[in-house]
Amino acid sequence: MSPLVITLLIVSGIAILILIAFVNQMVEKNKLEKARLKADLSDRVRRCANVCEAIPGQLMTAPLKLLLSRLQLQLLERLLALDKGSADIRSRLEELRQLVDQGESIAVRNPVQPILTEAQAKEVRFQLENLHGQITRAAQEALLPGKEAKQWVGEIRHMLVQVHLELFANLGQQGLQQNHPGQARLAFERGVQFLRKQPDPARYQAQLKQFEGQLARANALVLNSNTPSADAEDSSELTEGLKALESEEDWKKKNIYD
Repeated sequence: MSPLVITLLIVSGIAILILIAFVNQMVEKNKLEKARLKADLSDRVRRCANVCEAIPGQLMTAPLKLLLSRLQLQLLERLLALDKGSADIRSRLEELRQLVDQGESIAVRNPVQPILTEAQAKEVRFQLENLHGQITRAAQEALLPGKEAKQWVGEIRHMLVQVHLELFANLGQQGLQQNHPGQARLAFERGVQFLRKQPDPARYQAQLKQFEGQLARANALVLNSNTPSADAEDSSELTEGLKALESEEDWKKKNIYD
């Protein structure tokens, strides 16, 4: 065998080895990308399902449940394309299709959960942040029309206002019932301040009038109270909690296309 043939065989062998290594690398890369996509889609489906189940009944509506069901359906269809043999995905898809077919007559069974503490309010706010993130991502991927997504972002902001107002009202009522008018006054005052800062104050005129009336009542009780020191201590602690909860979140200010 001539030296030229030997050289060609060696070069060909090296080329084949390089090609095999390249193909193996591409196959492994595709496997990793497929696994990443499956994990991402599964996580998004889980988040949508959690929001659908966890949002209190006073905030959950049929249109919102329909939206979350639609998003889960679209995400699971993508997931099925990556895992065509999954019976669980096919079963869940069928359930979601039946729900989506009901339109806005879809049943809402979320129980009402009175927001009585700052911890409860923060948990609901976390769910609303999660919902905002899912809607933003869906709009970026054209799973949701931009106009509809913007409407839902506005609705989420309204729900957040409702969460704050329910907390302020409940804390105020608790203060009155426990004979702590200073604590009640602080809660109602925060409610008034919060409503006056809203970009659409006309929408909340009725609530503002109600809080102002409650604040006036609490003020009158404070003037007649003989235990200002106890109320002052309670109010100081409440102030810190309410200020932390009332602070404007960055996600509220983001544009849907950011």
